[in-house]
Amino acid sequence: MFTTKDTGPVADAVKRHWVDTRLPPALRPYARLARWERPIGWWLLLWPCWWSAALAAIAAGNGWPNPWHLVLFFVGAVAMRGAGCTYNDLVDVDIDSQVERTRSRPIPAGQVSKLQARIFLVLQALVGLAVLLQFNTFSIGLGIASLLPVAVYPFMKRYTNWPQLFLGFAFSWGALMGWAATFGSLGWTPILLYLGGICWTIGYDTIYAHQDKEDDALVGVKSTARLFGAYTKPALILLYSGATVLFMLAATFADAGPAAFLGIVAGVVHLGWQIVVLDIDDGDQCLKLFRSNGTYGWILFAGFVADALIGWL
Repeated sequence: MFTTKDTGPVADAVKRHWVDTRLPPALRPYARLARWERPIGWWLLLWPCWWSAALAAIAAGNGWPNPWHLVLFFVGAVAMRGAGCTYNDLVDVDIDSQVERTRSRPIPAGQVSKLQARIFLVLQALVGLAVLLQFNTFSIGLGIASLLPVAVYPFMKRYTNWPQLFLGFAFSWGALMGWAATFGSLGWTPILLYLGGICWTIGYDTIYAHQDKEDDALVGVKSTARLFGAYTKPALILLYSGATVLFMLAATFADAGPAAFLGIVAGVVHLGWQIVVLDIDDGDQCLKLFRSNGTYGWILFAGFVADALIGWL
């Protein structure tokens, strides 16, 4: 049942990754299905969790985020991002087979069957569940609620020009989880952080979607990249500005100090650089700029953690 054939890496995968050099050939298609060779995905899912945990530490007067929570969020992000990608590939197999960048993914390429993918999806989801059960009751319920935006997201590209908005609903959910794991409730800080994360997600995924806009137009897939078109840069200015303002408000409600705001301002420089250098017709550059949002995550997290430590001292 688990026999696979390795026909090579996915077209836009990281070259010479350990998935393709160290894993046994039979396991490589599953690793590609979970996007283990492209860690930026789970970093983007993880950052709202870690930001929220760091802001919770500031609000609680702790010197640093709960290390155990950070570990749990890391494991959960890797597992659930993999499960989400597997689910997305099952839903989108017909579309992926028509798009140049995605037709080499494991299911359309015949590396794994749909049944094998479904079993792998369940196994990853069970890891995510095991992680979720380590948190308080409120967080467990909140985590289960996240399955709704995850479930609907893959279908949105068929019906709306704003599938990136629904990706934001799913990928920013950690902004609620980090706070809830500490306090067992929500407040303005995690809600504002969540809304800012949605704006940020729409921005970076619009850049990502410009890689596929020509194929998407041919197969009828909708996206903000196609919607914004030549006005992508002004749209990114609005989205990233909105994210920045909301992040500042979240930090304010958490009673954060100067270091947190300095991190947010440093992040603005990084986001501004993305907009300035962006060439929406250069697919390779769009991918690089998309991946650079991992650096943006580190910038904000470093500012929040530094602020928690300074406040504690």
